[in-house]
Amino acid sequence: MNLEKYLQVSQEVREALAAGKPVVALESTIISHGMPYPQNVETALNVERIIREEGAVPATIAIIGGKMVVGCSREQIEYLGRKGLEVTKASRRDLPVLLSRGEDGATTVTTTMIAASLAGVRVFATGGIGGVHRGAETTMDISADLEELAETQVLVVCAGAKSILDLGLTLEYLETKGVPVIGYRTKELPAFYTTRSGFAVDYRLDTPEEIANAFRVKLACGLRGGMLVTNPIPEQYAMDYDYINENINAAIEECNRLGIKGKQTTPYLLDKIQKLTGGESLKANIQLVYNNARLAAGIAKAL
Repeated sequence: MNLEKYLQVSQEVREALAAGKPVVALESTIISHGMPYPQNVETALNVERIIREEGAVPATIAIIGGKMVVGCSREQIEYLGRKGLEVTKASRRDLPVLLSRGEDGATTVTTTMIAASLAGVRVFATGGIGGVHRGAETTMDISADLEELAETQVLVVCAGAKSILDLGLTLEYLETKGVPVIGYRTKELPAFYTTRSGFAVDYRLDTPEEIANAFRVKLACGLRGGMLVTNPIPEQYAMDYDYINENINAAIEECNRLGIKGKQTTPYLLDKIQKLTGGESLKANIQLVYNNARLAAGIAKAL
């Protein structure tokens, strides 16, 4: 079957890849499910602007009209932002149906990695990855992001795992799957809204060049899977560790009481935490995404 039927790479991204220029993939769940309109569109366009200013080419990825689009146009980003929660949050299991039906989908970390890899993009900037949810020893609620990191050769820059998760079990899962977890200028796993977590990363690397070198060796050796680079939120935007955890615990209690499960869990929790913190968590979320975009552009240039 012809992959081009389901994969659409923008002219700008195609030309950049052909010329060996740095390209950074971006997800679209943050646009449709991460924040309200028009803030979602403004944030997405700002992330693209930052990547360009850093000397790389942005490639926002989404499923539009049954195609995996690598390098969304401004109009397509606006479309996703306006449509919002009506867009299906698309993980690996959703791809065959959405593509065959000609439907739209907002790509998660998992599906962004898949489309980026198919297009030949090796570096991807996001906010935070999914992981092992609290209580997963009984619910088995584990994000597909972790399995994708074990399978797909894309380097993912994030602000750690979302702090609504069980961070210890998430790290154990990644270790089992052989995924290197790199701390950028830190030995401690950042926890999305905060620089602290109490858990150690595998290695600390201090420059984009060091990170790119390690990933280049991984590719050269044919080692399966990606690499996770955890980049702490800038200190001036970080939230108080105890304060944010109190609000996370309150949000999780309500989520459990309402019986919310599966892929609705994370969007619900992030929205609830935003309300509990009076919008402060959303401001932090935006700033950490900008910070990750800058680092990803630096790594893409070095790679």
